[in-house]
Amino acid sequence: MTARSRKVAVVGVSLADCGRVDDMTPYALHAQAARRALADAGLGREVVDGFASAGLGTLAPVEVAEYLGLRPTWVDSTSVGGSTWEVMAAHAADAIASGHANAVLLVYGSTARADVRDGRRTANLSFGSRGPLQFEVPYGHTLIAKYAMAARRHMIEHGTTIEQLAQVAVQTRANAALNPEAMYRDPVTVDDVLAGPMIADPFTKLHCCIRSDGGAAVLLAAEEFVRDCRTAPVWILGTGEHISHAAMSEWPDFTTGPAAVSGRLAFERAGIRPQEVDFAEIYDAFTYMTLVTLEDLGFCGKGEGGAFVEKGRLLVRGGELPVNTDGGGLSAQHPGMRGLFLLVEAVRQLRGEGGERQVRARDGQLPRLGVASATGGWFCSSGTLVLGRE
Repeated sequence: MTARSRKVAVVGVSLADCGRVDDMTPYALHAQAARRALADAGLGREVVDGFASAGLGTLAPVEVAEYLGLRPTWVDSTSVGGSTWEVMAAHAADAIASGHANAVLLVYGSTARADVRDGRRTANLSFGSRGPLQFEVPYGHTLIAKYAMAARRHMIEHGTTIEQLAQVAVQTRANAALNPEAMYRDPVTVDDVLAGPMIADPFTKLHCCIRSDGGAAVLLAAEEFVRDCRTAPVWILGTGEHISHAAMSEWPDFTTGPAAVSGRLAFERAGIRPQEVDFAEIYDAFTYMTLVTLEDLGFCGKGEGGAFVEKGRLLVRGGELPVNTDGGGLSAQHPGMRGLFLLVEAVRQLRGEGGERQVRARDGQLPRLGVASATGGWFCSSGTLVLGRE
C-alpha cells in the first residue's frame, strides 16, 4: 500500500452507565457504551473496520468484537494498565493516518464494584509472582504501597507535604460537585482527607481512587468521515507512549514517571508547548499521580508540584489549569483501567459539552487544546494525547 497521511479525529464519545450498576454484565456495558458512541457520532456500525479493547474475555478483544457484531480488519489488544487506551488511541490514529483503517472503536466496560460486593473478586489486586515480580512479592508490596513509596520519596526529596497532596483530592471533589454523573459530589476538606483511615502510608482513604462500575467508548475516524458526523470533530494533534519499569528496583527515580517521556513526545509532535494547553485530564488512581504527572508534563518544574496544586489551580472554576474536570478517578468513577474516561471528558470539554463544569480558555471562549495523559501499573507505562479543535 502506498504510504499516505490523513488527519484523524475523535468523532464519537460516550459513557455507559457508571457508578453503582448491579444489573449489567461487563459485556453489556461494552455494548451500551459502543452504541452510545456511534449514536453520538451519527454513524452506523458498518463504518467500523477497526476495533481495540482489553481487559475482558479469554481472547480479548475477539470475544468483545463478536459480542458487538463487529468483524474488524484492524485490531489492537494492547494491555498496559490504565494507560492502555491512550496507547491504543495512538496506535489507531497511526493506522487511520496510514490508511490501514478508516474508523476505529475503542471500548471498555467493568463491574469492578459489583464484583467485590457479590464476592466474585476480592478487593486486593494481585499481579502474581512470576517474572520480575517474584523478587518483590515476598516483601508484601501491594499496588497501593508502591504508589505510596513513590509519594514518600517525593516528599523527602522535594519537601512536598501531605496537605499539598490532599489538595488534589479536595479540588478534584470540587470539580465532581459540578458533574451530575459523578459518583461522589459532597465537598471534602484537607482535614477530611487527613482524618481518613490509613490505607498505605502516607495515603489515607481519600488519597485513593473510588471503586465503581462503568464503561466508555471512543470512535476515531479519518478526516473524510467528519462531514457525515453529527458532532464537531476533535483532532488528534500529537501522541506519545513510554514504558518505564516492571520491578520497583528498576525504576531509576521514584519522583519522575513515564509521562515525562510520553508527554514530551506528544507535545513535540503536536507542535505546541504545555503552557498553551487549556485543561488536562490526568490518571488519578492516587493523589500523587496527579501531582507528579503535572511535573512530568511540564506544567510546573520538578519538585514544584506541591506548590502548584495548593493554590487552587486545578479547579474548573477559577483554576489556572483545570485538571480532571469531571471529578476524575478520585470522585467521578473508576471501574479500573480508567484511561478511556479521560479521552471522553477531554472531547466533551473541547466540544463545549461540559455543562456546569465547562472549562473556558483565558479569553473566555471554549478551550482549544487539551491533554489526556494516563499511567498504567505502578508508573510502569504512560500514554499522552494532545487534542484540539479547529
